[in-house]
Amino acid sequence: MDFKIHYLSFFLVRVDDKEENKRAQHFRTLDETEYESSPLKDFLDGEFAKIVKRKAERHPKAEQVPTKIGFFTAEPGHDLTSNPNYNLFAKARSAFSLLEFQEASEQFASLYVQTSAARGGVFIVAKAQLRKYFDDPFVFVLKCDFEPKVASISDASSLIEHVELAITTKNMKSIQYPYMPEEGMIEEGELKIHQASHARYFEDFLKYVGYEQSMPEIVKTQVMDFVRETVIEDLEDESPERAQFEEAMEIWAESPKRELQERFSTEEIVEVASRMVEHTPELELKMKLDHMSVKAMLSDFGESVHLAKIGDRYVVLMEADSVVFEKGFSPIEFHKPEELDEVVERIREKHGQGSGI
Repeated sequence: MDFKIHYLSFFLVRVDDKEENKRAQHFRTLDETEYESSPLKDFLDGEFAKIVKRKAERHPKAEQVPTKIGFFTAEPGHDLTSNPNYNLFAKARSAFSLLEFQEASEQFASLYVQTSAARGGVFIVAKAQLRKYFDDPFVFVLKCDFEPKVASISDASSLIEHVELAITTKNMKSIQYPYMPEEGMIEEGELKIHQASHARYFEDFLKYVGYEQSMPEIVKTQVMDFVRETVIEDLEDESPERAQFEEAMEIWAESPKRELQERFSTEEIVEVASRMVEHTPELELKMKLDHMSVKAMLSDFGESVHLAKIGDRYVVLMEADSVVFEKGFSPIEFHKPEELDEVVERIREKHGQGSGI
């Protein structure tokens, strides 16, 4: 991807030992001609392409992912110009003079150093045009860390001239506005954020940007809605039983490990699972039985994955046309399976001796 850099502002972020005093020192703002002859060109050209090509999901499969799609929030009845973050990106994107772009960049840098997770390094704001597709430019915001051996460099001209020795793109945080879901297509109300660490640098930095729910969050909400709708029908408003149920649901929702609740029948669970799968076919099913893990698709439950009990013991039955071994050789690969009723009877006998089954 070939980018034309209109303007680029370069800041040094300094943080004292106690992390109480953070400031962004403006070193230089470059125009197109100055950038083309700067060491920054070789250092950053490939990074801009990498940022644009980096994939992001609107509803990520995990709650914490390094790359997210954000959207500018607005109150009902108001357009995006009511959003301060959008206005700042729009200001930088429409800047037509070095001074105007530098002013917008300084506002970005000032916002960044106010975040709790701000760390020392280099902060860069760039206005760039993707020559192949657009006349309208993109705005990039980058945060690079220092290499430890050169973190003491403080001379402005030296830092600019030897920047490839002073900063590293490893774990670089970045923002791209607007978001480009496909080549040649942009979303004016969205941006893409990448932060490899868990410090949430740019989520704190942009207070008026929202994110769609992750798939685990969506599934949790759907499950809670199903349970509430089914159980609350039989509970009176303001009753102690309803209050206890709501409290139990809150505890369940926040628990990292949750035990089987044994509330609903197989038919009821299959019905609600089928509605969820109809909306999102790729939903996974994961559960642990003691130290053993089961991983399947949610659509498999009730079809080829069955959860049952023999006395007080839980049993998972999984049916398939074939059994394949890929990693880790074992003698089980030569096993001749028994009939199911023989296995069930053996389990009954095994635990019946001490449990009264």
